[in-house]
Amino acid sequence: MSVLLLLLALTIFAGCTGTTGTAGNTPAPTDNPAGEKIFVYSGAGLKGPMSEIGKVFTEKYGNEVEFTFAGSGVLISQMKTTNLGDVFIPGGQPDYKVAADQGLVVADPQLVAYHVPVIAVPKGNPKEIKDVTDLAKSGMRVALGDANATAIGKAGVKIFTKAGILDDVEKNVVMRGATINEVVTALASGNADVALLTKDNAKADKFDIIEIPVADNSILITPIGITTFTKNPTLAQKFADFTASDEGKAIFKKYGFPPYPDPKYTA
Repeated sequence: MSVLLLLLALTIFAGCTGTTGTAGNTPAPTDNPAGEKIFVYSGAGLKGPMSEIGKVFTEKYGNEVEFTFAGSGVLISQMKTTNLGDVFIPGGQPDYKVAADQGLVVADPQLVAYHVPVIAVPKGNPKEIKDVTDLAKSGMRVALGDANATAIGKAGVKIFTKAGILDDVEKNVVMRGATINEVVTALASGNADVALLTKDNAKADKFDIIEIPVADNSILITPIGITTFTKNPTLAQKFADFTASDEGKAIFKKYGFPPYPDPKYTA
């Protein structure tokens, strides 16, 4: 009998010191499951700050972050096709709205930073460009982002429409990049006289920059939100919250993105 009591006591003790879980010995869910990964769809123009944010997030919380960087149109198509992934951060709100309207992401994103369109020209400004209307001059070689795939492409349509020069600018377009990085390359390689870029991509050591007045501009705000099909909404939301936190915004600022909000960019 004493041996039986001893075995019973050992069984009870083992049960008390084991991992607490649900039926079938499955561990109870936690706010930050060890080893869990998240997958982030990110606009190609955000690669610098988002790569660093992913690294810092992993160091802080122990969860690996995987990215795919592409134009927003491509990312939305991937989400729609696969229904996989956790977080979406495009270059601007219009692209996020497209994804939300298709039921791919939650409807209430957080706002992180500004994508400020600027005119970029080669050093010395050989074509003497002063404002957006000069992009409509005959013979000008203009590089733009794809209006269906990039936030900067969509912003360009709005800017040129507002200025009443959309059709004339279209006649001068020599390339449309599927990502903003392709537009940067076209200008840097001499394949265009002028490009519409965002302030963070138009590096002052490579190009001369012509600012566009806020009233004439179409300033983009970068949103972030979780997908509707994420399998780990708690961790996905933690990553989105971190990106939109003061620490995350400081990383964006380091890469040339003005943090949101800023009254300077309110028309």
